[in-house]
Amino acid sequence: MTILVIAEHDNVSLKGSTLNTIGAAALIATMTGSDIHVLVVGHKVQAVSEAAACIAGVSKVLFADSRTPEGELAENTEATVMALQSDYTHILAPATAYGKDIAPRVAAKLDVAQISDITAVVSADTFERPIYAGNAVVTVKSHDSIKVITVRTTAFAAASEQGGCAVQEAVAWVDAGPSSRFVGRQVRQLDRPDLANARRVVSGGRGLGSPENYAKVLEPLADLLGAGMGASRAAVDAGFAPNDYQVGQTGKIVAPELYVAVGISGAIQHLAGMKDSRVVVAINKDAEAPIFSVADYGLVGDLFALVPELIDSLSKEAVH
Repeated sequence: MTILVIAEHDNVSLKGSTLNTIGAAALIATMTGSDIHVLVVGHKVQAVSEAAACIAGVSKVLFADSRTPEGELAENTEATVMALQSDYTHILAPATAYGKDIAPRVAAKLDVAQISDITAVVSADTFERPIYAGNAVVTVKSHDSIKVITVRTTAFAAASEQGGCAVQEAVAWVDAGPSSRFVGRQVRQLDRPDLANARRVVSGGRGLGSPENYAKVLEPLADLLGAGMGASRAAVDAGFAPNDYQVGQTGKIVAPELYVAVGISGAIQHLAGMKDSRVVVAINKDAEAPIFSVADYGLVGDLFALVPELIDSLSKEAVH
């Protein structure tokens, strides 16, 4: 038995989601005595392959290097996976936008049921995953010969980036055809930690009232805490923050050490994306807001007064 992990990367470095996915693969490997292979598909990915080869627990890295940026398209990654799939019993990808774009294509081509967003490994063919926005957990057993799985990265410890010495092997990149083409890429440059990997997150909701207030109120707090910034779906839909800031069932799933929710009522879809945070601080004028049901600390009152007071208090504490 051998497990294949599809690596998420930016053609320069591996994403943290890949390490968590390998962490999930390692649990399966321990139960079955399987090897773990990592597949890196993209354009000029030699550096990414070398980084993957250093990850503890990985025995082989397969890299499919395309001559053009077309190699990064999901259709071509799926076609490359399909050329290799006969060697594997499990194919894993992170449950991120990247993995969710590839895994369903592979499952459909294999005519197997995808096992989505797993949060625990029970055995080689049995897994746990949340349903109903995380209000229930279902145990799924698959009888398919190849298991195609997406992994909720916040549920698994990341594999160590050091300690491995995997063999690297070049494999053929497969062109899926002209169904889509690479047009360009826009990369947002952040001066603060990326939301998905931040140890601290400051999120804002509709209670902030406007894009101007979102920036004016939250940015100083995020800067002080060295935090990434997030938002509820309502705030994103209202134009307070960009789409990639959205936390929740239809956004990013995060589990930082500290999550500060400002002006967020706590709809079930939002709670599904952040309730596993180690410490949750909620600031809201409504004492009955659902966000307080998952908060470790709650401040009830006007956020426009409370947040500046919190910043002032933290600043004084930092000086001392």
